[in-house]
Amino acid sequence: MPVVRSIEDFDHRSGHVFERAIFNNRLWIVLACALLTLLLGFQATKLAINAGFEKMIPHNHAYVRNYLESRGSLRGLGNSVRVVVENTDGDIFDPEYLEVLKQVNDELFLMEDVDRAWMKSIWTPAVRWSEVNEEGFVGGPVMPDNYDGSAESVDALKLNIRRANIVGNLVANDFRSSMVFVPLLERNAATGQRLDYHAFSQELEQRVRTKYEKAGKGRIRIHVIGFAKLAGDLIAGLVKVASFFLIAAVIAALIILAYTRCLRSTVLVVACSVVAVVWQLGLVRLLGFELDPFSVLVPFLIFAIGVSHGAQKMNGIMQDVGRGTHRLVAARYTFRRLFLAGLTALLADVVGFAVLMTIDIPVIKELALTASIGVGVLVFTNLILLPVLLSYVGVSPAAARRSLRQEAEEARGRGFDALWKFLDRFTQRRWAVGAIACAAVLAAGGLWMSRGLQIGDLDPGAPELRRESRYNQDNAYITGNYALSSDLFAVIVKTADDACLNYKTLVQADRLGWALQQDPAVQTTVSLADAVRNITAGSFEGNPKWLTLSRNQDVINYSGQQATVLNPDLFNTECSVLPVIAFLADHKADSLKRVAGIAEDFAARNNDQDVTFKLAAGSAGIEAATNEVVSRASRSMLLYVYGAVALLCFVAFRSWRAVVVAVLPLILTSILCEALMVQLGIGVKVATLPVIALGAGIGVDYALYLLSVQLAQQRAGVPLAAAYRHAVMFTGKVVALVGITLAAGVITWAFSPIKFQADMGILLTFMFVWNMIGALVLIPALSHFLLRKVEA
Repeated sequence: MPVVRSIEDFDHRSGHVFERAIFNNRLWIVLACALLTLLLGFQATKLAINAGFEKMIPHNHAYVRNYLESRGSLRGLGNSVRVVVENTDGDIFDPEYLEVLKQVNDELFLMEDVDRAWMKSIWTPAVRWSEVNEEGFVGGPVMPDNYDGSAESVDALKLNIRRANIVGNLVANDFRSSMVFVPLLERNAATGQRLDYHAFSQELEQRVRTKYEKAGKGRIRIHVIGFAKLAGDLIAGLVKVASFFLIAAVIAALIILAYTRCLRSTVLVVACSVVAVVWQLGLVRLLGFELDPFSVLVPFLIFAIGVSHGAQKMNGIMQDVGRGTHRLVAARYTFRRLFLAGLTALLADVVGFAVLMTIDIPVIKELALTASIGVGVLVFTNLILLPVLLSYVGVSPAAARRSLRQEAEEARGRGFDALWKFLDRFTQRRWAVGAIACAAVLAAGGLWMSRGLQIGDLDPGAPELRRESRYNQDNAYITGNYALSSDLFAVIVKTADDACLNYKTLVQADRLGWALQQDPAVQTTVSLADAVRNITAGSFEGNPKWLTLSRNQDVINYSGQQATVLNPDLFNTECSVLPVIAFLADHKADSLKRVAGIAEDFAARNNDQDVTFKLAAGSAGIEAATNEVVSRASRSMLLYVYGAVALLCFVAFRSWRAVVVAVLPLILTSILCEALMVQLGIGVKVATLPVIALGAGIGVDYALYLLSVQLAQQRAGVPLAAAYRHAVMFTGKVVALVGITLAAGVITWAFSPIKFQADMGILLTFMFVWNMIGALVLIPALSHFLLRKVEA
């Protein structure tokens, strides 16, 4: 484009209508953006951070629909926490310990959002013992009514605990700790507000853990596990994560400043990216959404993407100003050259996020929506507002002259010329064949390694947190000292009202329990059939011959009546729903898949008009449904992403050959990313599924900027080698800069206390760097075979 040194020599009517509308009304655009920033910034200050149990589950999955339909009849199988009080200097029969346990139980009982009727501990009257003597059934609460701390009452408690058969469940195997089971209400009964996980977790820390560990003077230790505590710990970790935003901004600013040596333009690029984040957060608040531990990373991505696109605009303006062009004309020239490529790249980013909305998990849908909003905002802040601001401020003349000197030195074979010459070689047949062969070998190796990629969690405990976190330490203690885990897989057995005690129903539930027990992942199973069998034997003086399900309905009805007192959570009040609960040794993906397969096979063979078996409730049942949704989405999502990216590239390049050149390096990176996940022991789950889509959507930016310049040169009659040389000199440095900036912005996540954020940071950094390398190496190599002859 011609050098225009004076603005009077420039034809303001030149350029397309959109360009004229923007640059002929610069002041109004700046004022409108400033006003929007103030309004949306005010809204952003009101944005809340929370999590939700129901946001993490796929509502349209059959398992979850079945659970939600019967949730009112399945108390204790949904959202809950387990609080374990350990005596580090004795056992649970110390009167001082029992007094602390009572206070902890009462403290939890009085907390809001607790479903008090279904709380369980040795201090709650619902936990009872029973036995048979010569007079018949006798029983009562595990904690003696006349307990006063005396040796006699403690001895009575010891006896009751053994008679209640709660060792390994509510009492530790070594009798050094006991558990308080606390089911939660998803919504506050009085206010209707959703459970605030952060506030609830803080209450647990302050009113329970800190208070009673301090009062115990080192003799008492509190362990807490459950989704609500996990969500609270994740939200608490976000306070530290927020500091990474500042670190990422500083790193990005330093990288750009080191490249341009222009302070004013660097500040503008960073400022426009920050404005985009402010707009995004404000719009999220206006739409009624919240940030959660998963979507809180989106502002980091929006900032990094904004900085990368801003760097491209700044680079173009700097080169034109260095040649003597007026800053306003330089801004318009850069807008003409790069707006379409930038818009297409941002649309590809939007597609990468928007495709995630096809996944039936609310938390991923919200992440996709908030990220799409953020990228859409970048169209205004970085493609329009930034060039307009640069047309006012310009760039440092010294920096512009330095940029031209570097370009001249490179033309004479100095500076980066050695790198550009090396990359130019890939337009030659021998080097192109070598590069493509290496890529094919890497792809084959990646595909072979990625066969081991698994769906779901691969580690015990909470893989969202680091292994040394307090939550995982608590989980390890509880798993090691209690026979029954907190990973429950429940099959919902449904009958007509008052039919749960029919002989046929109980026999079928008992057979299902036996089938589940054959899997090594199942510790044991519990159902109404077990309670009826035990009570029946007790009714006949404990004779083991009666440890069975009687065909006499009167005998079953009597046993069921007793079970109502002893185990009220084994069936609902209408006697139409009874769960068969399997306690699993872990919640690994393979274990869940096997157990769910056993239950589904049993249901398919035994469902009829009288009794139906519906999967699934319990924490493990919900996770099995989530894994199934993630498994189905992991491949279809990639097809959608690549299909949409290919379509956008075709619109931008108008050449199917160019589409192939742009997309193949992205596919290679996706394959290698899956291989890396196998090596790092990372499964495909809710936290990592978005990474694959984001890497492809954002990675195409490199190809769009390089190919747009290369094809423009080729269509002007320039040979491939010279066209690529021009493209790599004009945008190649910035492509590398973008890759480094994006990687530097997300690699800080690797130090997050939240492990899934650290995993996302490592994977995204890998994808950004490999996409950059693929673009600089594979684009010229593929172009040699597909784009050597481009028609004008």
